[in-house]
Amino acid sequence: MLAGIPLLIIPFILYNAGVAGLFGSGPDGNPWATKILTLGMMSGGSFALTLGDLLIVVALLLFFVEIVKATRTGSASVVDHLLSTFVFVAFLVEFLLVRGATSSVFFILMVIALLDVLAGFSVSIRSANRDVTFGRE
Repeated sequence: MLAGIPLLIIPFILYNAGVAGLFGSGPDGNPWATKILTLGMMSGGSFALTLGDLLIVVALLLFFVEIVKATRTGSASVVDHLLSTFVFVAFLVEFLLVRGATSSVFFILMVIALLDVLAGFSVSIRSANRDVTFGRE
């Protein structure tokens, strides 16, 4: 049953939890700009990883799992694609209507959700075409 749940709902929930203040207020009231890791590089530059960057990396890893899940065929994959579409619509509606969702982090998460929907349907269609065999009679 858990295999049918779109995994990109996890970054959606985490982002909203951050906007609600679960991860602190961060600099200028933006929890996603909070630096969680800073590394000095051999070039002399400094690499800084923010909470928002980490959330995007997590979403990309979950996106990969969603693509692998899209290779399944059957009625469960249709439900999974439908639920992924609902997740994207939730991202889109929140982006358009909620002030706290007007950040680049949320926009990138929304684009990842859109790519999940498009890639999921594309992979499923290609997989279904390979499952169809035509015999000569």
